[in-house]
Amino acid sequence: MKKIGIFDAFQETVKHLYEKQGAGGLLLIAGFKGNPMTIGWGTIGIIWKIPIFTVLVRPSRYTHELIEESGAFSVNVLSDEYAEQILYCGSHSGRDGDKIRHCGFSLEKGHSISIPHLKQASVVYECRIVHRNNVIGEALKESIYAHYYDQGDLHTLYFGEILAVFREE
Repeated sequence: MKKIGIFDAFQETVKHLYEKQGAGGLLLIAGFKGNPMTIGWGTIGIIWKIPIFTVLVRPSRYTHELIEESGAFSVNVLSDEYAEQILYCGSHSGRDGDKIRHCGFSLEKGHSISIPHLKQASVVYECRIVHRNNVIGEALKESIYAHYYDQGDLHTLYFGEILAVFREE
């Protein structure tokens, strides 16, 4: 993988978030051994004069435990050919099995963090958590709360400083 500018893959990444909802193309990797979780929500921007990738993870998810433990994560952009694996990673828990092996993925060591990334990714963001906070149900627009949080389990937002971005060569 070749290191690229922090925002060089912005349009491609946001396209996967916005247009591919569910079958996405983005997998968040948490944990030192690598546990992929499908994400369809996130933001990339500048906060505190730092390039930030914000991801949302519900406390009930195994990924939440792993991200809290490690303090870092990678975001992996995959091509459409991995749609089935992406759906699998969003509907199965790493508590119950090895999603990397099941999906036929290979891990590569992170360059600037101790969290691995997927060898199959076309773009990888390596991020270190600089802040976290919880969604406050009472502060949400009622229709958003009713649609996304009718069972509770409000997300934790992780603000990850983007330390490096890589693109497959």
